[in-house]
Amino acid sequence: MAYNVTLKKLAIKVLEKINESNYSNIKETIYSLADNPRPTGYKKLKGRDGYRIRVADYRIIYDIQDSILLVDVIDLGHRKDIYG
Repeated sequence: MAYNVTLKKLAIKVLEKINESNYSNIKETIYSLADNPRPTGYKKLKGRDGYRIRVADYRIIYDIQDSILLVDVIDLGHRKDIYG
């Protein structure tokens, strides 16, 4: 069953500023969450709701709502900036 993937405005703004070499990989990873919202290497976040996956030096923070088959990308960014 495929999930719907949505991105918050903040995540879209950050994605637009990422250079091309990482942009394609991040976009592909976000789209792949529709087929598998819990891919190898995903982690449940401590101290806040959601999950995270790594793409090179970037982190994608997202929430999964299994009852309505929705993956909501909350935030993304460089690993040094994302958790602050």
